[in-house]
Amino acid sequence: MCGFAGFLQQTSVVGADAMKAAVRHMAGTLQHRGPDDAGAWIDPEAGIAVGHQRLSIIDLSAEGHQPMTSVSGRYVIAFNGEIYNFQDLRKDLQADTSIWRGHSDTEVMLAAFERWGVEKSLQRFNGMFAFALWDREERLLHLARDRLGEKPLYYGWMGQSLLFASELKALRAHPAWRGEVDRDALAAYLRHNYVPAPHSIYRGISKLPAGTHLVVSAAERECMPRPRAYWSMRRAAEEGVAHPFEGGERAAVDELERLLLDAVKIRTVADVPVGVFLSGGVDSSTVVALMQAQSQKPVKSFSIGFNEEGYNEAQFAKKVARHLHTDHTELYVTPAEAMSVIPRLPEIYDEPFSDSSQIPTVLVSQLARQQVTVSLSGDGGDELFCGYIRYFWGRRIWNKLRHIPYPMRNLASAGMRGIPTQTWDTVIRGATRLMPSNTLKEITGDRVHKLADVLAVPSAEALYLGLVSHWERPETIVRGSREAESVLTDPSQWAALDDFTLRMMYLDSMSYLPDDILVKVDRASMSVGLESRVPLLDHRLVELAWRIPLSMKIRGQQGKWLLRQVLYRHVPRELIERPKMGFGVPIDSWLRGPLRDWAEELLGERRLREDGYFHPAPIRAKWAEHLSGARNWQYWLWDILMFQAWLDRERRDIAVGAEAAVA
Repeated sequence: MCGFAGFLQQTSVVGADAMKAAVRHMAGTLQHRGPDDAGAWIDPEAGIAVGHQRLSIIDLSAEGHQPMTSVSGRYVIAFNGEIYNFQDLRKDLQADTSIWRGHSDTEVMLAAFERWGVEKSLQRFNGMFAFALWDREERLLHLARDRLGEKPLYYGWMGQSLLFASELKALRAHPAWRGEVDRDALAAYLRHNYVPAPHSIYRGISKLPAGTHLVVSAAERECMPRPRAYWSMRRAAEEGVAHPFEGGERAAVDELERLLLDAVKIRTVADVPVGVFLSGGVDSSTVVALMQAQSQKPVKSFSIGFNEEGYNEAQFAKKVARHLHTDHTELYVTPAEAMSVIPRLPEIYDEPFSDSSQIPTVLVSQLARQQVTVSLSGDGGDELFCGYIRYFWGRRIWNKLRHIPYPMRNLASAGMRGIPTQTWDTVIRGATRLMPSNTLKEITGDRVHKLADVLAVPSAEALYLGLVSHWERPETIVRGSREAESVLTDPSQWAALDDFTLRMMYLDSMSYLPDDILVKVDRASMSVGLESRVPLLDHRLVELAWRIPLSMKIRGQQGKWLLRQVLYRHVPRELIERPKMGFGVPIDSWLRGPLRDWAEELLGERRLREDGYFHPAPIRAKWAEHLSGARNWQYWLWDILMFQAWLDRERRDIAVGAEAAVA
């Protein structure tokens, strides 16, 4: 895994030396992604420059150096990721090994482009990747991203230059950079805790959507075509449901295990040490079990533990590791050690990102990097095999709500919201004294208002949007904004699926998975030069998962039934069966304690007003309620705090750049 950056510009803008210096500077900001080697390639006549930072995984020799030119000289590529089936493709391309300079997957990609063309090659690749490919013959720039969006790619015009890179920090290093915060994207960020693709935090800069390919002609600069999909989650979902798996349960378990074994196997191919993250849950335990089943020596597994009750899964991971006989390493982290990561988050994530499980993800990546260069993870199982609690909540709630006329629900909602939460708390406490009940004890005014919000939803999709939203009306928080559209708010992007649970799983696969989960893992692992690989997101598995009927994913009130059956062939059921915990840290109590002063500075009314991005009143109100203990607003506040911290870092970078320019 690596990082790359580049630009396509008007040829008259600057000379060759300036082009090379600029692209090297851009790529140099990505050294954390590729600390082992660096390279740059330019064509001043065409106005193209590409830089690369290499993390050596396959073919550690100089023959794996990038940017790499094809044998014929037609193509030049800068590539981030892995093509897992490159050995099979190599055999298909040419039995005569004399044409090969080394044994990297990068040169196999170039040979594939020359033989089959770019689009057909993309359809044959099994991997995680983002790349910039320059066609010297046609003078075309190809930008492409893997099917599920594991690897990042940003692009956009800045003046007369089309900039592209693995991370935003590389774009900011270009001399033409003039970044402006996109307030509409900021509003969308407050809803989701991430900026949804194709948007970025900067106006005019986009994320290339997963599974797409963009072609830009040197002859038509500043004319940006739309990315073309070479693979579609929507198509996979609709076709999978239309043509379900025809075998019985045993056949389905066998087929899933067969594909999982191969997906894990091809992701362990490397010329460097490989390990695996282990939380002790279903997904990671399955990956570890199938990895160990195919290894002649103990697999290196890694877990992070916390002493805080309710946040520690390390104890369960240790039991799974002991059963599988892995070479297990665990690290119990103190609150101080975890909080020491927070100042680095704006640099690591590079645009506002506020999934607080980013903190333990950084920590477990640091732990693994001490022993390995590649680590497998279990991400993707929840979206594919129905693992999130919200799928069950959403299904249950909507099945009850849809039978009540909407006007009646809306009227009841307005009445419930008209009574303040504190008044509800008083009423409920009184009712509990009169009629002692454990159920009543669990009801709060906050939960009554949440129920009121649910009652008012006009559709199943609106219910789902409410379940996954933080700030539900973010345009009222961000000054001068209209919330940027995403797949969750654009019905034209929704799959034609009859079942509401399937629609929730699809929407998560299109949004939460690529824009939150995969971003979190990529930036955390690459911040320490660790490559993370995700077997459950092998596109063959994704397509199979959509063919599996819900009856093989849900049993009773438990999801992932089919995946569990594969796991139970390797790990005893009693080591796995427990409530889902998640991978988080106690941000709520930290904000009332050791992080309070830091948060108060970023959330100060004067600071918010002078920055000019947020209306201070609703933020200050939530902060006061949180500090009092009346409400837990950790997710909403963390959204604001991560933007504010990012903004501080952005301003420091601008100041440093200005000082360097003067010097």
